[in-house]
Amino acid sequence: MEKLPLVLDLTGTFVFALSGALAGVKRALDLFGVLVLSFAAANSGGIARDLLIGAVPPGAVDDWRYLGVSLFAGIITFYFSSLIVRMSNSVLLFDAAGLALFAVTGSSKALAHGLNPVMAIVLGMVTGIGGGMVRDVLLAEIPTVLRAELYAVAALAAAAIVVVGHMLQLPVAPVTAVALISCFSLRVMAIRHGWRLPVAKIRDQHDSGIAKEDSKDAERS
Repeated sequence: MEKLPLVLDLTGTFVFALSGALAGVKRALDLFGVLVLSFAAANSGGIARDLLIGAVPPGAVDDWRYLGVSLFAGIITFYFSSLIVRMSNSVLLFDAAGLALFAVTGSSKALAHGLNPVMAIVLGMVTGIGGGMVRDVLLAEIPTVLRAELYAVAALAAAAIVVVGHMLQLPVAPVTAVALISCFSLRVMAIRHGWRLPVAKIRDQHDSGIAKEDSKDAERS
């Protein structure tokens, strides 16, 4: 059980690295570009989390296994991208899995460093969405978390389950399993059914003018 956070962290690193590498392959990047995206997507969230809680140097920099897992996933994806796509059905599934794993490990590590429950939940979300945001920025895209179906919300749900379980002193393994399944399921269902938060819209000035005229006519009558 003591090694569970590390195992989850490395697993999340691997699946997010696959997600980043696949995004690079789809943009026809060279091997170096794919490996950069692989490492950035897999480790940016964890690095941000560690810096915020004062765990320096960050695990992704201090432990060679994070770099090794990221590069391994990137090389596999570069040379066997068609196989990876067929196995995963979609890069979004890798992204959803990584989101769940990192949200859980992020909140767990924040609690271990003595942060209060609310900030532990926030840092769990940051850990989950950080890698995807950096990946999208490097590809000159609007980050998925700002435009896609229930992304950060799913990470918040997983982190909240971990924190509540910790506060109630429930067994770690069942709480972790529930958090992972909840986040992954919520993200996948949101993708399939198009669940999303309300989207910002700017009303057309012409329509606004018509509405005002209609209002004045109603007042006159």
